[in-house]
Amino acid sequence: MLIGLCGGICAGKHAIADYLVKHQGFRLLELREKSPACISDQSNDVSQVFGSRAVKSTRTQSSGFEFESLEFLLDFATKRWREPWVTTDIGDITTLDRLLLRPFFLLVSVDAPVSLRWKRFTDRCRRRQLEPPELEKFVLWNDRHLYDKDVGRVYLTDRAHVRLFNSSSSLEELHAALEALDLTDEKRMRPNWDQYFMELASLAAHRSNCMKRRVGCVLVRECRVISTGYNGTPRHLQNCNEGGCPRCNSGEGGGVGLSTCLCIHAEENALLEAGRERIRDGTILYCNTCPCLTCTVKIAQVGISEVVYSQSYNMDRESAAILKAAGVHLRQFSPVR
Repeated sequence: MLIGLCGGICAGKHAIADYLVKHQGFRLLELREKSPACISDQSNDVSQVFGSRAVKSTRTQSSGFEFESLEFLLDFATKRWREPWVTTDIGDITTLDRLLLRPFFLLVSVDAPVSLRWKRFTDRCRRRQLEPPELEKFVLWNDRHLYDKDVGRVYLTDRAHVRLFNSSSSLEELHAALEALDLTDEKRMRPNWDQYFMELASLAAHRSNCMKRRVGCVLVRECRVISTGYNGTPRHLQNCNEGGCPRCNSGEGGGVGLSTCLCIHAEENALLEAGRERIRDGTILYCNTCPCLTCTVKIAQVGISEVVYSQSYNMDRESAAILKAAGVHLRQFSPVR
């Protein structure tokens, strides 16, 4: 396992790396040449506090695992992927893209309020007997650090598997939060079947053209996708978002005027696509929204064994009662956090 840490100035990346090394048996991997921070327009000592080798004394001591290039680091970690490793040397998108190719890599972004990060940075400067910057100057540096078009860290944090908000006031509080989060859980690096199929359902929902709600659905048997569906007007009719369904475009509340709606629901589309002959015992329906009553009776009729949904709907209780009576198991998806 290789955990990569990225985030803003004084968000706590190195404190987390230090915790993983001292308390979780991880070892630190470093690049000899660091990516330029490119955040300070001053050449004074304070500007060197930003992520430079000068701050190493307050972080995890050098592990001895230092590499000339990312290629060497990756080669080393790949051959030892069963061992726990951590790195904070992710300075650009190119580096991140290379790391994300490895199935044992987990990217964790760390953030905290800018006022708290400024206080941490101020304390760091004073420990080095340096004059800390004013808050306004720190905010300008922070903006460059996050949003510079070449090395902006925000482009890295947007792709994180895990996002950690570090508002801890002490290391003890941070360590307690990390222990509860359990970054070492390898389930985070690969989605389980529920996560995988629910993500496919959510992706299908992006194709929806319904003006009321985007819904996606996936039918699965023996961990194989049978069909997918999303809601919208029938084939050859004008799309709902182009005015094709008067009911959806009228702004009526949820559950009102359903008998006049021209949109086919995601569950219906998936069932029609699969056909009765492909739906057998053990078929599971994944949907990003709990089915309505109309879809529920059809789900029961075709012989679906289980329904897994993510978001609630205003008919959940009624739908649950029908599915229970029909012997269809209903449960709400619970993502790994």
